[in-house]
Amino acid sequence: MVVGWIILALIVIGVAYFVGIYNALVRLRNRVKNAWSQIDVQLKRRHDLIPNLVETAKGYMKHERETLEEVTKARTRAMGAGSVGEKSKAEADLSGALGRLMLVVENYPDLKANENFLAVQEELTSTENKIAFSRQSYNDSVLFFNNKIQMFPSNIIANTFNFTAEEFFEIEEAAEREVPKVSFTT
Repeated sequence: MVVGWIILALIVIGVAYFVGIYNALVRLRNRVKNAWSQIDVQLKRRHDLIPNLVETAKGYMKHERETLEEVTKARTRAMGAGSVGEKSKAEADLSGALGRLMLVVENYPDLKANENFLAVQEELTSTENKIAFSRQSYNDSVLFFNNKIQMFPSNIIANTFNFTAEEFFEIEEAAEREVPKVSFTT
């Protein structure tokens, strides 16, 4: 009789442990999805601001059509990117195009002083900061999740229920890691 209770207690403890690990994996996976959605919200905001920036600059930058088109094309590619890796690459390209646009703006003092341009540029800068924070949060969530599914004993449960590693949001090329220097002094 006592042996039966001990076996039953061990089974209950084992099941509770299994359920606890499974629930922790689900919670971490959902945290990763939430962190990605936060990046997505900020990227959408960024994508929405870019046409305003380009339209404001068009009137002043008649000879810089190629730069403006490059920003527009990079935005379109970024909006159409699917996976985390594709999105990461497309957003890096968009950041580079925006950086080049801001460098060209230096040649147009009237544009730099334009209130609409300054307002959109400020919103874009704020959004870029939010994107950076969201990327960090996402990568932290991915790190915790990937660690959990790769470490014993949770890796056994993760493999049983097909939990797969998530992709980090990272910049692959060293040149893309460098932030272009932009100065908006008049």
